[in-house]
Amino acid sequence: MNDLEHMRNSVFFHGPDVRHRLSRFWILITLSAIIAAAGVVADSAATVIGAMIVAPLMTPVLGTVLSVVLADRLNLIRSLLLVAGGALAAIAIGWLLGLIVVNDVAAATNSQVAGRVAPRLIDLLAALATGAVGSVALVRSDVSDTLPGVAIAISLVPPLSVAGLTLESGEFGQSLGALLLFLTNVAAILGSGTVVMAIYGVQRLIAPDANSGQRTINRRNAILVIAAMIVIVSVPLTTSSISIARDTSREARALEAAGAFGKEVGWTAVEVTTSEDMLVIQMEGPLPVPDTEPLQAELESRGVDPSGVRAELEPAKVVILQQSS
Repeated sequence: MNDLEHMRNSVFFHGPDVRHRLSRFWILITLSAIIAAAGVVADSAATVIGAMIVAPLMTPVLGTVLSVVLADRLNLIRSLLLVAGGALAAIAIGWLLGLIVVNDVAAATNSQVAGRVAPRLIDLLAALATGAVGSVALVRSDVSDTLPGVAIAISLVPPLSVAGLTLESGEFGQSLGALLLFLTNVAAILGSGTVVMAIYGVQRLIAPDANSGQRTINRRNAILVIAAMIVIVSVPLTTSSISIARDTSREARALEAAGAFGKEVGWTAVEVTTSEDMLVIQMEGPLPVPDTEPLQAELESRGVDPSGVRAELEPAKVVILQQSS
């Protein structure tokens, strides 16, 4: 197990080299936000992953955890200010990049955005586990080499970039969804990190007179605030999970109905999606366009209300080109 001084130096912004540490943080948060925003705009998963590795936000978040465990008021304030300042900087950079790009960046046309604007309970579970790994890596030197994996697993900067880009695009609901994902990840790290450090007894490493003359925090109240954060983010996550599960089930049944209808009329079901609570069935095939009454019957037989379905039938003609003699 690492000694307390090593842990403090790893995540706290203090000491004689504080200026160097702060300048490194702001340089990295700026560059990682630019990389993340560019990766989102380009719809490039590899670029976004690169931004996750560069992003330095995990350090002050873990610093917040350690500050709570040690009841260190000064470093708690410093860590929270860095988390908030870094988050605002990433959102601002995303918004500025959104001004430059020609097309609006939104979930409908970008998979990187779509994957970050509708967080679910499974995202909270993943973040809890990742936060626990990050805290274990801080406490134990023999697992510190897992930190790059933790940086990739816990998505902090990319959701902030998405929040800025979608905010500039006028997609305020999507921007709030991305911000919710970020807050979910932060709350999960704080919660699981505090538990891990309590299990390892980090608070017992404090010397009896270490906090004498220093302003401390009420550890119990801080833990209650963290628990409240997790409960609060769980409410919209639960709602989103239920909604996504309902839409997925309905889409699967509609796709099955469209497939059965397509076999009868010689058409192909291309895709079934949900748009503003309306099921959209896209089909293509040869002329003439078939009557959709059999499709309605197939939907009803599978428990799908046809009044909430829009069928888009696109005639398609395949022509095999031949080389001219």
